[in-house]
Amino acid sequence: MTDQRLAVGDEAPGFTLPDSTGKNVSLSDFRGQAVVVYFYPAAGTPGCTKQACDFRDSLAELNDAGYQVLGISPDKPEKLAKFVEAEKLTFPLLSDVDKEVLSAWGAFGEKKNYGRIVQGVIRSTFIVDADGKIAKAAYNVRATGHVAKLIRDLGISA
Repeated sequence: MTDQRLAVGDEAPGFTLPDSTGKNVSLSDFRGQAVVVYFYPAAGTPGCTKQACDFRDSLAELNDAGYQVLGISPDKPEKLAKFVEAEKLTFPLLSDVDKEVLSAWGAFGEKKNYGRIVQGVIRSTFIVDADGKIAKAAYNVRATGHVAKLIRDLGISA
């Protein structure tokens, strides 16, 4: 576990993780494309469902602007598969059960939960540019309204 945070200009830590079907997906698969990588605590919870559905509903807009979307949580692929099916998600959700990728990206560590300090997933979103560098890093984002704000920040017109 780390308190290390990524910043604009940093090299995005590489990863290869299984998706909801068990197929391995690597960040390097998207070299030459901009990628939205977002980390969320748990599939199927209210906030994570809202955020995933917002990405789903904005996916065409993001794709048209040249952005791919990847969601990463510590959930097992089987749980992700149920989440994908239940919410009709159309972008890859990746499983980081060991939390190694979450930690490498600074998205796992101490956070406040109902006033208490706990260890857990820090809801975070990153933009990785076509060269594999961090173009935007946002930690402790809110589940509701985050995707709309991201689209505004990226200058993507609705």
